[in-house]
Amino acid sequence: MSGISYMTQEGYEKLKNELEELKTKGRENVAKAIAEAREKGDLSENAEYDAAKNAQGMLEMKINEMEKMFSTARVIDESQLDTSKVTVLTNVTIKNITNGAEVTYKLVAEAEANLKEKKISVNSPIGHGLLGKSVGDMAQIQTPAGLINFEIVNISL
Repeated sequence: MSGISYMTQEGYEKLKNELEELKTKGRENVAKAIAEAREKGDLSENAEYDAAKNAQGMLEMKINEMEKMFSTARVIDESQLDTSKVTVLTNVTIKNITNGAEVTYKLVAEAEANLKEKKISVNSPIGHGLLGKSVGDMAQIQTPAGLINFEIVNISL
């Protein structure tokens, strides 16, 4: 996918809001913690100061990662998607050939992946194995639990 993250409008807005929150309130909270630790005296032996500076570094790293993700994000209009094949942002119902269990997942960008909401990343083993398949196709996917065979039952938006 050459570094581009395809997202829904909802996922894009969520990322944008989270980034703004970190840049404003997150930085403000870290600055307060550093200021409070400074007031306690000698900085060379001040564990609170070290912890606050560490937290600042971690926050800036997270902001940097999110800005990179944001810069490569592309919003996809779901109404323009072709449901004849599994693509990013499609819902795909798959059937485990071994046990007959069926499950429906929505393939999304890594930033939007949430297994509780049945949203899996297109970069995950299952997501990657399903891309480009059509209804009736078989997908043999290497998962942490071993090799699993799935049948594509349905593709929708």
